[in-house]
Amino acid sequence: MYRIAEVLEGRHEQFAAEVERAEGLSAKAASAVVDSSVDRLVWYAGWADKVAQVVGSTNPVAGPYFDFSVPEPTGVVAIVAPQESSLLGLVSVVAPAVVTGNTCVVVTSYRRPLPAISLAEVLATSDVPGGVVNLLTGNPAEVAPWLASHMDVNAIDLSGVTDQQLATALQEAAADNLKRVMRPDVQELDWDADPGTGRLTAFLETKTVWHPIGL
Repeated sequence: MYRIAEVLEGRHEQFAAEVERAEGLSAKAASAVVDSSVDRLVWYAGWADKVAQVVGSTNPVAGPYFDFSVPEPTGVVAIVAPQESSLLGLVSVVAPAVVTGNTCVVVTSYRRPLPAISLAEVLATSDVPGGVVNLLTGNPAEVAPWLASHMDVNAIDLSGVTDQQLATALQEAAADNLKRVMRPDVQELDWDADPGTGRLTAFLETKTVWHPIGL
């Protein structure tokens, strides 16, 4: 994750120009978006070796046992990325899923795909194993239903779905194999705000292990 941030920062000028064109921002504002994206990656990277300690626990039990609760990744996470925030929003939904051990299939911004395509190049040159992050450029209304109904997808993030009717249909499709669904209020999302830890824990499962003392 640190390496992704490093490579992204090394291509700052290119990404700033792409964000400027894609989102219609001033050069200064676009540069700030790239800076925020780098900072967001570094912030999540710092959690890589801390999530287990913060989320996991050693549980007191009435008996001769050790009892541990340990977070584990959910698995394959489908993500519909924000459609308006082509870089910062994309980084903000992908980073927490990956840093907690998941792989993801991401539907990027449909009308503003260029920053995502360039980010794919960054991922390919940042020692990210193949298949960990899969970026798709396409219409979410056409692509997302396939991901929501796919039996090998374990969870879905609907942060980029603004059509409430589509979001409801995706939730219903996800129910067929009991996918975990993250459906935030899209109107309330602020990608410039402190991300908090909500997305870090959104796609984690808790495994509790009992072990007899003395064996």
